[in-house]
Amino acid sequence: MPKFNRIHLVVLDSVGIGAAPDANNFVNAGVPDGASDTLGHISKSVGLNVPNMAKIGLGNIERETSLKTVPTEANPSGYYTKLEEVSLGKDTMTGHWEIMGLNITEPFDTFWNGFPEEILTKIEEFSGRKVIREANKPYSGTAVIDDFGPRQMETGELIIYTSADPVLQIAAHEDIIPLDELYRICEYARSITLERPALLGRIIARPYVGEPGNFTRTANRRDLAVSPFAPTVLDKLNEAGIDTYSVGKISDIFNGAGVNHDMGHNKSNSHGIDNLIKAMKSEDFKEGFSFTNLVDFDALYGHRRDPHGYRDCLHEFDERLPEIMAAMREDDLLLITADHGNDPTYAGTDHTREYIPLLAYSPSLKGNGHLPIGHFADISATIADNFGVDKAMIGESFLDKLV
Repeated sequence: MPKFNRIHLVVLDSVGIGAAPDANNFVNAGVPDGASDTLGHISKSVGLNVPNMAKIGLGNIERETSLKTVPTEANPSGYYTKLEEVSLGKDTMTGHWEIMGLNITEPFDTFWNGFPEEILTKIEEFSGRKVIREANKPYSGTAVIDDFGPRQMETGELIIYTSADPVLQIAAHEDIIPLDELYRICEYARSITLERPALLGRIIARPYVGEPGNFTRTANRRDLAVSPFAPTVLDKLNEAGIDTYSVGKISDIFNGAGVNHDMGHNKSNSHGIDNLIKAMKSEDFKEGFSFTNLVDFDALYGHRRDPHGYRDCLHEFDERLPEIMAAMREDDLLLITADHGNDPTYAGTDHTREYIPLLAYSPSLKGNGHLPIGHFADISATIADNFGVDKAMIGESFLDKLV
């Protein structure tokens, strides 16, 4: 009999809580990540009002400096801590895979100087479309369509770009390159980037619409990931016949492995919360695990270095947190965490190597307090422990500390 019949894990994509011990080994536009602090710098620079997360214990998490505008609670309603990453990376896939129990000891390939000519030529030959060479470098997703969207509308050329992540992204105006064609090209790009020297975590289709000076990316994004190299706790739950619900891009990140109920892609964080609540209220979801990714923090505000927008996005989530709690059953457990940092006040536009916060709440909990500072994979080890399945490669359960 599980301690909690259902566990809901919500990843606030990129909401780090301070530089990790090894942060100086990771560089952002030539600047080591050692001074990065996503939540801390947002709180300090533009203020942060998240009373519902604060009530669980967000402001109580052990830090060298306080979160400034996030108060500590004398009697928090849940448990709290921060977790350190073991794996060699600071990208979405590495973070999520480690949260589910894997240790990534060989990072995916990144292309700071753009993709080699061989890859671009192969994509041209397959698609029958030329690739805009000037876009082939790390680029902001909105800036690249502002800069090259007009040319694509005139010529039909492909906009292929990357980031500091191990990703190849193809931006295409939906009126110029239809979605089916874009997805087909991305599937081919996936097929030629499955091994070194171009082992990429994801191929991302980035469709957009509009006119020059007013382009907008649509919700028709698709992520084509590689499958995890070893079984995750998602796989172990699925093999045990336990329901696993994916909300947002979770299914893409794991290439569908271990997911037996996919609630689909999110059009926004708010839409993702709607989908999570829909899953939680389903009469069919009596026991199991839901895994939600809310990406707007990262995609819309972290990479664009917009602390005000990032703050407002956090406020929006916090305002809707009571709705998530209201959808919980007495024997549900809610875990709120992140997958890496993306300090919007920092150098460059890359992710930052940070601790991630962890908040744990259940209506059934009688106690509260600080959990041990552990590692990302402790989350999956706890989930595995709760449902009586084996953990994956790494992680230590904190289930017995939730009382």
